[in-house]
Amino acid sequence: MKIKELQIAVPLLLAPMAGLTHSALRALLLQFGGVGLLSTEMLAARKLPVENEHISPFLIRTEQERPLSYQLLVRGIEEVAPAIEALHRLQADAIDINLGCPAPKVRRSGGGSSLMEHPDLVQEIIMMARKNTTLPLTAKIRLGETFSEEQLQNFCQMLEGEGIDLLTVHARLRKEAFCRKPHWEWVAKVKEWVNVPVIANGSIFSVADAKKCLHISNADGLMIGRGAAFTPWLFAEIAREVYRADIPKVKICLPAVYADFVAALVQRFVPERRLGRLKEFTHYFAENYFFGHTLACEVQGAGSLDQAWKKACSFFQRNDAEGVAEAEQRLAGVTESLGQ
Repeated sequence: MKIKELQIAVPLLLAPMAGLTHSALRALLLQFGGVGLLSTEMLAARKLPVENEHISPFLIRTEQERPLSYQLLVRGIEEVAPAIEALHRLQADAIDINLGCPAPKVRRSGGGSSLMEHPDLVQEIIMMARKNTTLPLTAKIRLGETFSEEQLQNFCQMLEGEGIDLLTVHARLRKEAFCRKPHWEWVAKVKEWVNVPVIANGSIFSVADAKKCLHISNADGLMIGRGAAFTPWLFAEIAREVYRADIPKVKICLPAVYADFVAALVQRFVPERRLGRLKEFTHYFAENYFFGHTLACEVQGAGSLDQAWKKACSFFQRNDAEGVAEAEQRLAGVTESLGQ
């Protein structure tokens, strides 16, 4: 896939996720391969110009994390130009405009999915963004408040008309929770209405899900969110089995994968930014075990990273003992930092 001048090896995109889509998770995904376009977490456009990329947990990255899209949470036109100037300084590879986040706090602030209720304002925001950058400009939307072909078609065509280069559709209505089945058939409708690439998003947790979604939606690619935290090797599996990408298979040792994530947290973030991110990741990763809720609960109750790791190791000893030695070896170089 090509988005403007940006070449994407495999049309598999990482979704922006608060508390998850940071440098440590991106590094973990890159170990397995298959990700065509990485993403940051949702970034508040009004704060971005004064954020320090060397210490901000939202902006820390390594050179290996490319191509990387930065997602902007915009509330008004006046925030656009300064935020994009900051993204140019940060050497963003693409810029995504968040038009789909349904979180109440985000909606109350005037951003996310609330913007879809004000298409005239969105039009001005996209016009301003397009005026201020030549980078690939993308947008992520939901299906709206209710099912309305006319409203959704007009909205998507307006985005394309103002210069959006790619459109990601989270195939749920604004009020529908993640537990609700996505409406992938509506992505197929969007695909018929616009000429830019359309990416399907929502409940893709396996190769089978990927194949079914692509069959129903006719999308140009897939965006994976929570599935990336459940199984960080999912991108590689889909890339191999759906897109026939030449990505080597690697043996999955779950304790070692967990250890690599802990190591990445230690290497990238100051101590006070580590434990919360480990707890968030563990909530999803623990689903790989039959009694994974025990792992999630034990780590959730930890008061330090060192304590969380020891609790995790205790769980692994009971449920996956063969992988513990490899996990401890992976962490050997950073163990002195765990107690901080």
